[in-house]
Amino acid sequence: MSAAASSAVISLQAVTCVAEGRALLDINELSITEGERIAIVGHNGAGKSTLLRLLSGFMRPAHGTLDVLGHALAEPMSATELRALRQEVGQVLQGLHLVARLSALENVLIGGLGRVRGWRGWTRCYPAHETELAAQALQAVALLDRAHTRTDRLSGGEKQKVAIARLLMQRPRLILADEPTAALDPSAAAEVCQLLVEAARQATLISVVHNPVLLPLLAGRVIGLRQGRIAFDLPLNDLDHQELANLYQR
Repeated sequence: MSAAASSAVISLQAVTCVAEGRALLDINELSITEGERIAIVGHNGAGKSTLLRLLSGFMRPAHGTLDVLGHALAEPMSATELRALRQEVGQVLQGLHLVARLSALENVLIGGLGRVRGWRGWTRCYPAHETELAAQALQAVALLDRAHTRTDRLSGGEKQKVAIARLLMQRPRLILADEPTAALDPSAAAEVCQLLVEAARQATLISVVHNPVLLPLLAGRVIGLRQGRIAFDLPLNDLDHQELANLYQR
């Protein structure tokens, strides 16, 4: 086994994903090593979000083998195994999945629920050291002054910062970001990208990206999907504008 293969945190072999008789993904081989910064690009319906759902265990492939962080996701997993996987996988989704009626601090504390067991978790009675960690995470994204503000009263950029602080609280090994800068202005988008990469310092980062301008901020390797298949898999420095333009042609 090569060094790259032995350090792979994600490995797909002959993976297909089907829904309602339609192939959503058909990937012959894909390997991602620990600490990589990956951007997934492609037109709407190319399979980008489907790939993230597979990697997070929310969808199983119809065929093939899929290994994420040492977990075999192609096989049925118990609730305990899924919980263990999701403690190691952090996500920043377009909908963010923040709890609107909770404060920024309380949303960040949710990132540490994997460490808070029993009644403390479901009563939101967190240990003092967890609250301190959450405050530090908000400070890291320059949002500590909004710690006790309800999340539904925050701006779009501030909500993204809360989601990233939640990642810092979770300390995942793999971060999946689905269009993390959607609906943000260019300045806020650049700031969120910088914070996301900083949060992923000790993790592998995979981001779905629509704006090519953001690629240098988020990735060193770019994977292009077309109709569920890998059209190219290149280092960022080897990717040219024509390659991207060809990808988005129907």
